[in-house]
Amino acid sequence: MPTRRQLLHAAALLPAAAQVQAQTPFRYHLRSGCVAYSYRKELAAKSMTYEDLINKLSDWGIDGLDCTVYWLPENDSGYLARLRRTAQRKGVQIYNAGVRVSLCQPTADKQQAEVENIRKWVDVTDRLGASHMRVFGGAVPAGATEEQAINWSVEVLKRGAEYAGSRGITLGLEDDGGITTAAGPTLEIVQRAASPWVGINADSGNLRVDGYTGFASLIPFATSVHLKTSITVHEGKKEKADWRRLLGMLGSGGYKGYVGLEYEEEDAAERMPALLDELRTIVRAYT
Repeated sequence: MPTRRQLLHAAALLPAAAQVQAQTPFRYHLRSGCVAYSYRKELAAKSMTYEDLINKLSDWGIDGLDCTVYWLPENDSGYLARLRRTAQRKGVQIYNAGVRVSLCQPTADKQQAEVENIRKWVDVTDRLGASHMRVFGGAVPAGATEEQAINWSVEVLKRGAEYAGSRGITLGLEDDGGITTAAGPTLEIVQRAASPWVGINADSGNLRVDGYTGFASLIPFATSVHLKTSITVHEGKKEKADWRRLLGMLGSGGYKGYVGLEYEEEDAAERMPALLDELRTIVRAYT
């Protein structure tokens, strides 16, 4: 048992220890993820199931799955519960669901139909155990202005977020073509939606002009992240993405959460294991 003198000496060291701890460099809170869309060819051909993918991610030490739902064999509650159980038992979190939602709808009827579409997929996302669902702005209708397209997108996103929030689901608008080709309109839609249940699914590879600068502008509103293997550095010119730089930007910008690799080439079966290993290594080094 420590003596009284030893206890007093230990107590005297506490303020110094606290000071050292306070001076320790901030460690980011990031998690590695894989976007199921990377394996779209295999999932569409049914040569791989979602359960197969979860098993692979578990073996590779990847933390989570962004579950692009396009190739689910069914979306009834029984199947979704079994898929969720598989992920839980394998230690892989289904953290995001990617669905076919296009916010930019020009008429009241089409806007209402898309709100109903959001509600449907929010329920699926909830059953999967995810707390985030990514949506898309969609194409600007012929003859419409960008301002009109933004207004329509804001209206659908706001109304969809009311229901999503009631289920604890955040809607992440992805910068991905159409009205959300550039960072500016993407940011405007999200800011004008003005909902705590709305954010940005920030994709580093989809911006067509100065990807690093555009990506940095999305970070304050990022609720989920996609990394690509390449990034635009000048208009139309792409180069290999610097993942360490991008993760450093995320961490210093206050983002906490999953960083999912979305691979868009056709050789995913060959390339993905090594790429995910690289991502996992960098994420762990930063976290």
